[in-house]
Amino acid sequence: MTEKTALQTAAAIRAGETSALAETDAAIARIEAGDGALNAVVVRDFDRARKAAAELDARIARGFDATLLGVPMTIKESYDVAGLPTTFGFTEHRAFVAQEDAVVVQRLKAAGVVVLGKTNVPPALADLQSDNPVYGRTLNAIDPTRSAGGSSGGSAVSLAAGFVPLEFGSDIGGSIRVPAAFNGVWGHKPTWGVVPPDGHFHPGTDSARTALSVVGPMARDADDLDAALGVVADHPLAPARQHAPGQWRVLLLTGHPLATVQRAIVDALEALGERFAAAGATVDRDSDLLPDLARHHDGYWQMLNIAMSRRAPLPEGAEPPALETWHHLHDEQARIQRQWRRLFTRYDVVIAPTVGMTAFPHDPTPLATRQLDIDGEDTVFFHQFAFPGLATFPMLPATSVRIGTDAHGLPIGVQVIADLFADRTAIAAARTAQELTQ
Repeated sequence: MTEKTALQTAAAIRAGETSALAETDAAIARIEAGDGALNAVVVRDFDRARKAAAELDARIARGFDATLLGVPMTIKESYDVAGLPTTFGFTEHRAFVAQEDAVVVQRLKAAGVVVLGKTNVPPALADLQSDNPVYGRTLNAIDPTRSAGGSSGGSAVSLAAGFVPLEFGSDIGGSIRVPAAFNGVWGHKPTWGVVPPDGHFHPGTDSARTALSVVGPMARDADDLDAALGVVADHPLAPARQHAPGQWRVLLLTGHPLATVQRAIVDALEALGERFAAAGATVDRDSDLLPDLARHHDGYWQMLNIAMSRRAPLPEGAEPPALETWHHLHDEQARIQRQWRRLFTRYDVVIAPTVGMTAFPHDPTPLATRQLDIDGEDTVFFHQFAFPGLATFPMLPATSVRIGTDAHGLPIGVQVIADLFADRTAIAAARTAQELTQ
């Protein structure tokens, strides 16, 4: 990728080597030239973006500076941007136009960002591919016959295609981590509660913060990911545990009792573990501190389905969960979280698959009945949510990073999970993982 990173773009504008308007025009040209078939940037706001960039250049001339000075970006369709539609992929919400920016959008603009438009999602943000009746299907940036991932699929493709250096997605079932992995870019699921979700609500609601769901940054560069997280976070985050490669304490997970993993992903994880160990790091493949993963997934799957019912009606005949069930799930979540926190007294990070496959072929089969071919084995698709749930149910931060390529030329992405509020440590360890595999 030859385009500048977000921080390089800001530095060049700061130094007078380019301008916000020039960088905005260049990004718009890349979208217009490359997005026709990919269909990632589905809401375009180029005229207002050019106006905002020109106004920003005038402010810069008067001395204005900020972390993301003049950086052009797109953002997931589910974020409110004043004057633009927010549909969550539903035709019945096609006419909904946001009246004000989401808080994340406000903070990004205050940090110097220029928003060019919005990127594609699945309906209700409820799939690992991005295809809806409002905007159509987004194609994978590496192989157009494959899924872009979801629900932040358009976001990942906008990055991987080189349109922009920075994006923001959301994640409840891997919706940042999986599309980042499928397209070979960076994505970070923050600790729950660190980044405000205000303005990232289903159209027509004024929803309270959704259980499990977070919003977070996506980028082509680890430093950009870290900087963007700092710009939008509600709370200061601890500095990363900056280790030399040989000082990390790593728990490596290559499988799950409920979900099949592609052999290429297992091999890439094993190779990564060997490289960490060769550098002197502590690398374990099992721990008595690890929660029971089948029980962990059962609690996650129940809570996930209840949380997602806020975005769509329950199936016909289905009853909402009893209050006792909801309280039980929160108790179970607390128990699981305590186990993970004890585990992180022994390890800095856990490295695991984001999901058990690289980008799969487009598949319109409903999620509930979809099957998945992994190395010739026919498997149940929704079992793959066990991997995103490793970090989501206990509300932990996790960074998606590319560590290899499979035999089809598709990126292999894994997730680096860290302790509560150790978001920067997850990013730092993921950076080391990528350096060791290059």
